[in-house]
Parts: sequence; C-alpha cells; structure tokens
Amino acid sequence: MTATAPAAPARLGEAAEPRELLVYLELLGEWLTDRRRELDELDDAVLRSTLRDQLTTDVTLSLALWQAVSDRHELLLATWDSGRVGLTERQRLSALVWGRLDATLDPSVLASRGPDASALSVSLPEACRLSDALAAQLRSRLALDPALDRQTVRIATLRATCERVRDQVALEPAALRPAAEQRLSALVSRVEAVAAKAQRGGDVGGLLGPLEHDAATTERDLIVAGATRREARGLVERATELRADLDGRGQALTSLVRRCVEQVTPAPRYAVPEVEALGPVPQTTAEVQAYLARLEQVSRAMQVVQHAYSGALAELDAVTGGLGGYVAKARALGVADHPVLRAVEDALLAVLEQRPCPVRIADALVATYRDALGWAGERGGTGTVVPPRPDARDVPRGTLPDTPATPQEVS
Repeated sequence: MTATAPAAPARLGEAAEPRELLVYLELLGEWLTDRRRELDELDDAVLRSTLRDQLTTDVTLSLALWQAVSDRHELLLATWDSGRVGLTERQRLSALVWGRLDATLDPSVLASRGPDASALSVSLPEACRLSDALAAQLRSRLALDPALDRQTVRIATLRATCERVRDQVALEPAALRPAAEQRLSALVSRVEAVAAKAQRGGDVGGLLGPLEHDAATTERDLIVAGATRREARGLVERATELRADLDGRGQALTSLVRRCVEQVTPAPRYAVPEVEALGPVPQTTAEVQAYLARLEQVSRAMQVVQHAYSGALAELDAVTGGLGGYVAKARALGVADHPVLRAVEDALLAVLEQRPCPVRIADALVATYRDALGWAGERGGTGTVVPPRPDARDVPRGTLPDTPATPQEVS
C-alpha cells in the first residue's frame, strides 16, 4: 500500500501548537520510512522494466524530493528539541514546514529537470504531495500491486490523484478557483466514465494512459502555480521594502546635497535619483524582477551621490582639522606668533569663514602654513626677516663691491 503524507499544521507566519507539531513530526517520520521503502521497490522495478528509460527521470525526482523532505525533517527535529520550544521556536518550525525546499535539493537534479525544475520550488507539504503523486503514477505504470487487477489499481490511483487535486483547488485564490474547479470536474468525470466502462467489462487500457498524464499534469500545475504565486508575493514585498528604503535615503541625500552646496565650493554636480520616477511596484513576477533591477540601479546611483558629497564635506573637515593640528604644533615649537605664520593663519581663517568655502584655496593655504611652519621652526622662532639684497641703482656708486654685470642688470 502506498504511503500518504500527513497534513501539515498551522500555516506560513503562524506558530503551530506543540501537540500538533509532535503528531506531525511523528507521522512525517513514519511517512519518510514507508516512502523510502516504496521508492527502493519502485527503483528495482524500474531497473527490470522495459519502461526504464521513460521512468528513470521520475524515480530520480522522487528520490530527490524524499531527500529534501528528509533533510527538512532533520532540521525540524533539531528545532523541536524534544518539545522544549517556546513561541519563537514554534514560529521557526512553521517557517521550516511552509518554506521552500529547493535550497536543500541537489543542484544537479535541478539542472537535469530542465523546464520541470520549477516543480521543486515547493514547500514541505507540497513536496510530500508531489512525492505521493509521483509514487502513485510510477506504481500504476509498473502495476506493482499484486492484490488487484492492473486496471483497477490504475483507476484507484486516478481517484486518489483527483482527491489531491481537489485539495490543491481549495488553496487557489478566489479569482482563479473557478477555472481550477472546471479542470477538476472534467478530470473527475473522465475518471468515473473510465471506471464505469471497466466495471461493464470494457477495455480501458487505451484510455488510462492519457488520463493519467492529464491528471498528473493538472496536479503538478496547481502545485507549481501555488509556489510561483508565493514567490511573486515575496518579490513584491522585497521591492516594496527596497523602494521605501530608497525613499528614505533620497530624502537624506537631498539634505546632504543642500548642506554641501551651502558649505563647499566647488561642490559635486550630481543629482539625487528620483524614486518616484519608477512608478508603483508592479504585481507580476517578470515586471517585479525588472523593477527590482531598476531599484538596484537607483541604489548604486545614490551610493555615488553620497560618496561624492560626503567626500566634499570631509575635505572641508580635513582642512579645518589640518589647520588646528599645525597651529598646535606651532605653539609647541614656540613659533605660533611668528608674523608669517600669523599672516597665513589669518588668511586661512578668513577663507574658512566664507560660505560656501573655497576648499581648494583653503587646502592650498594649509599647505602654505605647513611649509611656513617648517621654515619658522628652523629659524628658531626669532621672527627675524632677512632683508632683500639692495639694487645697484638704489645705492651710491662705490658702496658695492665690483662684480661682473649680469644680463639682467644691463640697461
């Protein structure tokens, strides 16, 4: 008899009750044991079957699903910690139950599935139901139940599939549920028509194959659609949060730009990106992904603006701090009152008081003060200024020593 996955407690974002969690973990452990035994049996049967090439991929996917569920079950048991759980742990357990499993699956299996890889982006309950569906489909195609007639087994499997589809239909949004109910109704009608014909002794072998394919496709489509909608909701939430963050950053950058322009010249000439120009957050997956890419571009542009204007203000702070450091050094050397240093300091302070401050001129004056400090320090702080050499035209003849005339001195 094929194993059936237990019903999961609570839902995403809701803390499950400890008793429900205990029962679910016990039943899930039993399901894993039974399903592994069943998959081993199916694997052996596929290896002996003439349908080996057709069924190997489904067996591989079934084993990958089992492994993903088993890994998540181990995480659940570790978090459960023999029942020592509070509200935080129960919320974490619900997140593990209802979170996506594709991160725990073997990447090589995901790649081998090609277009079907999205079927693995499912929660724990969906993975269990998908495993049930795959195992039932494999059993029906291999006709492994010796207690029943092959056609009876396949019809029973189809009815079980219809019930799983019914459960999935109940999870569909109200706007999409009527279409899903129509697919389910058509599927149930076909199954019952085939079952009635088989009871009358008719040959339904040619009808079961296409019906099994349609039933499996319907179930898989509903599971994947549910997972895709959850992914889209997650993208919308992420885009909304990022947009709100960029709105706040934009306002802060506007203040930073205004302060920089008021205090520094030349200031950078970058405009703050306008988040409003992107429009509202879309709702479809493809549009949200493109919207997220544009938000990331805006974020990078804001980073450039922030670095540019913050750097300009930091340069002004560095000039002010540099002057303070050199003045302190001049006082330590006893040359702070040297007339040259006082003149440079007064000029620099006058420049720093300007708004906006010409920071390049201020930086050049700091460098001048630094050089003058070195010069004054070497002179010992005497304040003595060496007079310039007198010009020959300004002194009486005969008072200067005889020196050869240079071209510059020749009139």
